Amino acid sequence: MDYADSILDLVGDTPLVRLSRVTRDLGPVDRQPRILAKLEMLNPGGSVKDRIGLPMIEAAERAGLLQPGGTIIEPTSGNTGHGLVIAAVRKGYRCIFVMADKQSKEKQDLLRAYGAEVVLCPTNVPPESPESYYSVARRLARDIPGAFQPDQYHNLENPTAHEHTTGPEIWRQTDGRVTHVVIAAGTGGTISGVGRYLKAQDPTITIVGADPEGSVLSGDTPRPYLTEGVGEDFFPGTYDPTVVDRWVRVSDADAFAAARRLTREEGILAGESCGTALVAALTVGRELAAQPDGHERVIVVMLPDGGRSYLSKLYDDEWMRMNGLMGSGAGRARIRDVLAGRHHGPDLPPVVLARTTERVQAAIETLQRWGISQMPVTEREDDAVEGIVGSVDEKQLLDRVFRDPTTVDRTVGEVMGRPLPLIDLDASLDDAFETLSSGASAIIGVQDGRPAGVVTKLDLLEHIAHLGRPHA
Repeated sequence: MDYADSILDLVGDTPLVRLSRVTRDLGPVDRQPRILAKLEMLNPGGSVKDRIGLPMIEAAERAGLLQPGGTIIEPTSGNTGHGLVIAAVRKGYRCIFVMADKQSKEKQDLLRAYGAEVVLCPTNVPPESPESYYSVARRLARDIPGAFQPDQYHNLENPTAHEHTTGPEIWRQTDGRVTHVVIAAGTGGTISGVGRYLKAQDPTITIVGADPEGSVLSGDTPRPYLTEGVGEDFFPGTYDPTVVDRWVRVSDADAFAAARRLTREEGILAGESCGTALVAALTVGRELAAQPDGHERVIVVMLPDGGRSYLSKLYDDEWMRMNGLMGSGAGRARIRDVLAGRHHGPDLPPVVLARTTERVQAAIETLQRWGISQMPVTEREDDAVEGIVGSVDEKQLLDRVFRDPTTVDRTVGEVMGRPLPLIDLDASLDDAFETLSSGASAIIGVQDGRPAGVVTKLDLLEHIAHLGRPHA
């Protein structure tokens, strides 16, 4: 009889499959490299992170850091949690996973299905913030008796697991003919371990890192992005920069579109980070196809997880539209495009400002004159953004005046609310959506230190609605 003793014995040995549909536009067919996808979603827990769960737990047991009946606590985007909880279930450990609130509901529900507890933390805070999911996990691990944090970001069992399993598999499956490996990096464990093993076999193999825009791994300025599970806003201890030969930086829009192509053209239900890796692999493939010996090259692209964890996001058309990821050029649209596409009267100035010293009655008349619902408030005579100290809107003023009609005679500075958030004109719709979703009623587009226009939720909604249906 052919069977495994436990589900843990089925981790690894994932297959390679040739991509033949999404590669059709790379160049002349007779010069195209062979692009092979390693299907890590076929691990029992559905991702490449299954490979590191058991090794990190067993190393902690050997070191006496994890005792019977203990609690495993880990900050995770979801997949590492799945790998850990499968091993924990077999060994009888309690699990608490701390996640950023941008992670999909499916990932949260999967962890709970295994009996784990899930703690959510805000996404848009720096790693050192006490609210970040890193800080919360450390605090829980410190305060709960018998708790242990595997810490995938600094635990060297992470890259070692890939050096011992994933790297050798790729070498064996390609019969040593692999020339390029493309991996979307997060903790850096996969790319470091795989790269270390393969370069020991053949130093000429090129290791390519795929990284979201807004991640520091490829040298970008840290900022929020939507792609889950890859990229970082700090450099993990498990990442070995000497292993990576080059980086390809990928936008959310391109990553999401590529993942949907994998599903609809290759029949591979792929996750968001798969799209990031695919864009990088196609970039490399297109370059190689332009070379006379391109057809001799073999690219292995790691597909970290499947698409079932992203049905409410990546594969939800409404969610994609609301995040500016659908339609012709939606992912590349900028705040300046929203302002340029608005249909206001020809005489309306780009920005209408109220002064802190003017009367509320005058501010109300200004709102009525221009047919707008809110205004930034400045304490200066010019319109430099440094002078903007607050805002007024019709709802706020109605509430104040209704309760006390004499409010109309007070100064705007006495009744104004918080300043509207500032955003660069070249910021993406993703950035605008994140800001408006955090509670702001509107945002101020800024260029060269001066306000260039106010964008409301309705402005953003109208712009996205006119972008059309997706091509991906």
